[in-house]
Parts: sequence; structure tokens; C-alpha cells
Amino acid sequence: QVQLVESGGGLVQAGGSLGLSCAASGTFFSVHAMGWFRQAPGKQRELVAAITEAANTDYADSVKGRFTISRDNAKNTVYLQLNSLEPEDTAVYYCNADVILYYGLRSRTYWGQGTQVTVSS
Repeated sequence: QVQLVESGGGLVQAGGSLGLSCAASGTFFSVHAMGWFRQAPGKQRELVAAITEAANTDYADSVKGRFTISRDNAKNTVYLQLNSLEPEDTAVYYCNADVILYYGLRSRTYWGQGTQVTVSS
């Protein structure tokens, strides 16, 4: 079993900052790409940022220059630093990871339980 456990999030005023983290635990061979998605009420889940094992990153246009994704491969943990937050960033943030359970198998995507980020104006 693979679990992604998120922490961080909360309520912050516009212009403020928050940090999220997500750790993969359980029995598996390796973790490949990791990422953060978000879902606001009444909207579809969207990609916020992603990072490969080699630390290549990709960001949604709406968060470029404000959010930073990083990871610690030794800890199988991905982080998201959210700066200059705007009310439009209010959403439930989910992490995901492409995990190979055993050597030779294809990767499978796992999701965290989600953490609420609320930005007040």
C-alpha cells in the first residue's frame, strides 16, 4: 500500500504565504514524478505544479513566479511553497505521485487526501 500524507494549508490573507508538504509512505520501489493539483468549488481539478525525479519543474501559468515546487528524493516528499497568495488560489490542494511498486512494473498514480487553502481578501 502507498499513502500520500499531506500537511500544511490553512487560512491566510491575500499577499501571504503558505507551505505544503506531501510524503509518500509504504512499500514501493521508486517514486517518479510528483505534483500538486487543486480544485476550487464548482471547478475541475487542475494542475498547479509538477516535478520530475531530476527536479525538472512545470507550473500552471496562473502560479508562475508565485509558487515553487521542490522535492526531497531521500524522503519521498514533495513541497509546494505558495507566495503572494490571491483569493483565486482558494481551493483544496492535492498531491500526487507516480509510484513503481516493484522493479519492472509500470508506474501507478496515487493521490493525497487533500488540504484546504483559503485566501481571504
